[in-house]
Amino acid sequence: MATRDDGGRTDSVAQTAARLVTLLSRIERPIVAFSGGVDSSVVARAAQQARPDHALAVTGVGPALARAERRAARELARHIGIAHQELITAELENPGYVANAPDRCYHCKSELYGAILRELARRHAGGEAAVILSGANADDWGDHRPGLAAASEAGVRHPLTELGLGKAAVRAVARYWNLPVWDKPASPCLASRLAYGVEVTAERLARVEAAEAYLRAQGFRELRVRYLAGDEARIEVPLEELSRLCQPERRNDLVATFKRIGFRYVCLDLEGFRSGNLNQLIGVEELSRWRQTASADVR
Repeated sequence: MATRDDGGRTDSVAQTAARLVTLLSRIERPIVAFSGGVDSSVVARAAQQARPDHALAVTGVGPALARAERRAARELARHIGIAHQELITAELENPGYVANAPDRCYHCKSELYGAILRELARRHAGGEAAVILSGANADDWGDHRPGLAAASEAGVRHPLTELGLGKAAVRAVARYWNLPVWDKPASPCLASRLAYGVEVTAERLARVEAAEAYLRAQGFRELRVRYLAGDEARIEVPLEELSRLCQPERRNDLVATFKRIGFRYVCLDLEGFRSGNLNQLIGVEELSRWRQTASADVR
């Protein structure tokens, strides 16, 4: 099996994995911003192989991190064998984050990277040898990701991007390394479910978490519960699974459960699951501005 980077280079998966380890071996003390998703897990695995005595994975823990995702990150770090640190973050104290404008992710990542720099990088490395690494891959730069601008300001490096590795190549490396998340669906933070302009609160995040946990318990794997104005839940599942939610008995139980959780209205998106579709509400000029800002200092 071969992987292809965005420059047209074709390697075997083993060669791609080796290139990543070689890149990280040049960093004395890598600190991986570790969510437990496939991208950051591949970076963590490479960092552990490159610097087994000095690599560290850091997971930011705030109200937008689902408890199941926190447990999964812990277990995955143990599986990889990398030292793991959980760091409590305080993004809900930032009015810019709470306002939930299209730059919310910028405030979130600024809090995470700032906390790592303040609380961990100095103690872990004792100097400038520590480098924060993200799991951003080459495909991420075409989407609305203001968190990349925060990464640039904090001097964060993106090794997957540096090697031109997109999502398919990253998943191939994860499978090659037997990482259990190699085919895990993308699972961004709970705050990403709130429509822009709906303020981020701990209560709303908890409602989304409970609603999505209910759907997963019903056997749905790819899903989103979008939180719209007026405490409205809009459910997205793949098109082929829409009919399951419309079965009378299941529908009645779902509506009752969501209202018990705290939603006033429960809707089903007939277009089906689309990752990141709330970005469609962002104006073209604003989207272009954030992309340019994030891309200004790609390492």
